[in-house]
Amino acid sequence: MTALTNKAATWAETPPRERHIPGESGLWILLFGDMTVFLILFGVYLHARGPQKALFDHAQETLNRDLGALNTVLLLISSLLVAMAVRAVRGEHRRLAPPLMFGAMACGVGFIAVKAFEYHARIAAGQTPNTNPFYMYYFVLTGLHLAHLIIGLAVLLALSVLARKPELGKMQLAFFEGGACFWHMVDLLWIVIFPLIFLVR
Repeated sequence: MTALTNKAATWAETPPRERHIPGESGLWILLFGDMTVFLILFGVYLHARGPQKALFDHAQETLNRDLGALNTVLLLISSLLVAMAVRAVRGEHRRLAPPLMFGAMACGVGFIAVKAFEYHARIAAGQTPNTNPFYMYYFVLTGLHLAHLIIGLAVLLALSVLARKPELGKMQLAFFEGGACFWHMVDLLWIVIFPLIFLVR
């Protein structure tokens, strides 16, 4: 209890300049704008699903939930690694940041590989965006997310290069934190897309 109290006191005594929102304000406008677009798409999907529940449920049964769950685990692990890398960059263990970023990128590449296998299976079975409304939304939502993930991988690559520098300036650190926030957004979007497309009845 005493240790907890001491930690709380330390946090309370931390100067305001050290407690900050990560990244730049402009980045958050971009992130919230992006998430708003996806939120609208989620609403459109649910609205379209309402009068066609039987069709959507039947099509949903053709999806491989195990692959969707595997991709969820991969992104959760990658987000954890990115968070640890940010902490390493801000602390005394900077040398750990590059391998952590590499691990996060490896998870992202794994996600792409799983998604490519999943897409191939759907197309081989004759299930394309033209088959019915469910597959159209499936390919649009997961495809947009995949595009964001590929952009996120490019961002992580830039951050891994930045993490190798002996010291980061204020703007570089803000860029590092902002890039990490973008990756967390990619993770968050998938956490919504997975149950929405694969599980919701």
